Amino acid sequence: MNTPTDRGRREFLHTAGQAGLAAGALAGLASSASAKETASAPRSGSSNAAAPAEARHWPNGARLILSISMQFEAGGEPAEGADSPFSASPLPAGTPDLAAQTWFQYGYREGVPRLLDLWDKHGVKVTSHMVGAAVLKNPALAKEIVRRGHEAAAHGMDWKPQFGLGRAAELAFVRAGAEAVEKTTGQRPRGYNCNWLRRSPDTLSVLQELGFIYHIDDLSRDEPFIVPVDGKDFAVVPYTLHCNDIVLIEGRHFSSRQFYEQLKDEFDQLYAEAGSRRRMMSLSTHDRIGGRPAVVKALDDFLAYALAKPGVAAARKDQIAEWALKDSATRREAVAT
Repeated sequence: MNTPTDRGRREFLHTAGQAGLAAGALAGLASSASAKETASAPRSGSSNAAAPAEARHWPNGARLILSISMQFEAGGEPAEGADSPFSASPLPAGTPDLAAQTWFQYGYREGVPRLLDLWDKHGVKVTSHMVGAAVLKNPALAKEIVRRGHEAAAHGMDWKPQFGLGRAAELAFVRAGAEAVEKTTGQRPRGYNCNWLRRSPDTLSVLQELGFIYHIDDLSRDEPFIVPVDGKDFAVVPYTLHCNDIVLIEGRHFSSRQFYEQLKDEFDQLYAEAGSRRRMMSLSTHDRIGGRPAVVKALDDFLAYALAKPGVAAARKDQIAEWALKDSATRREAVAT
């Protein structure tokens, strides 16, 4: 039988579906040792193609920033009832869903390695929000992600929803996941993503206490901003549902070409707006979905298109957060409850 959590995931996916990257880092964004390891000047489609002076809302004259997620979740899913293409026909309790298991296995056997090659091809560095249990099951792959210069961020210890845990239990849950990532990769996570973005009223305080500097569980803007948490600044690097493979491809059954067109239209509009205001395009991929051949081809075509535009750059989310926290011009908002 489906659990309330599994039903909630599918209902969220359905609702969201219906409603419906220029190189590594920006120089000087990251002050931490881990960020400095990959910091470099942004490379745009044209070597001297910075945005007009009035549109330089990002370091080094970049006009538009691409913020890419590569969610590393496969291997951390629950033994029974994990949301998959087979969820509509659940098996009796206690019966292993062997077909669903192979669907998740694709994420770490084929998906992430293929995506890593794609990012290398375009000189792009991304942020990988890693489920602790997935990292412990596939430590070599987690280490390879970091070895190639990508950010290891936290995504909980497993797929358990944390919004109803209570503060003490939530703190332990977040800490366990972050420690699994750090012990495996050597990189301490600085950013966080809740399961299906569903945080509790305590989550930001928990993250602040544990030394995180940003979270992504917010859909309210197309640029980073700052919120006050326990009297200190905390960065928000907004996420996306409308440029998200799990929502569009799994949830709405977009073809890879439809996905490409969605990304292109989003980019074109934001690029136009970036002539007069700070804009960031968020793009989300998931190991077992975004790493499929057809989707990688669509992403390849999109990156070739976007990075050919003057002044386009990509940055890891920790570097975007660092920059936002240091820039006095960054927007400030009240904490959403």
